[in-house]
Amino acid sequence: MRKKGNINNEEMASMEEEMDMVPQNPGGEDMIEEAEEGAYAGDDLEDDTEEDVEPARPTLKEVIEDNAREDEKPFSSSMALRTILGGDILDTQAIRKQVWLILLITFFSILYISNRYSCQQQLIKINQLNKTLEASRYKTLSLSSELTERCRESHVLQILRANNDSVIQPADQPPYIIVIPN
Repeated sequence: MRKKGNINNEEMASMEEEMDMVPQNPGGEDMIEEAEEGAYAGDDLEDDTEEDVEPARPTLKEVIEDNAREDEKPFSSSMALRTILGGDILDTQAIRKQVWLILLITFFSILYISNRYSCQQQLIKINQLNKTLEASRYKTLSLSSELTERCRESHVLQILRANNDSVIQPADQPPYIIVIPN
């Protein structure tokens, strides 16, 4: 597989042959010297150049530019792994036309990945907060049951009996209702 811009030996030989065919001085310097010596008159110069003019041959520079031009090969339907991994697929015109679409897809992919990452971080935080909330509920429930246990009348009476120095005594008579007339 030939890399772009490189010329093989056969092409170099054909360019050298073409260079040999192209005259080194296509009448330029010799005609200027003869014109300076007065060999040609004004009208004769034009007639001689028209007769001597051959079809224009490309110069070596033009030949090299034509052969070394990085023309793109059309997008072929048969893809080889070597073509894809070598990067030649990126040189096709079809891929270059779609570069904005590729960039848009890349942008949305990055946006999707970052959104998913932030969602996962939020889910982790929510799970941690749920565990903290559950622990707080258990603690509140246990404290509430302990308070209920300590506020029971039987428990309060046991504490009062245990402390003999207390002046608070349980009532011997049940409470009675006082009715106040209006």
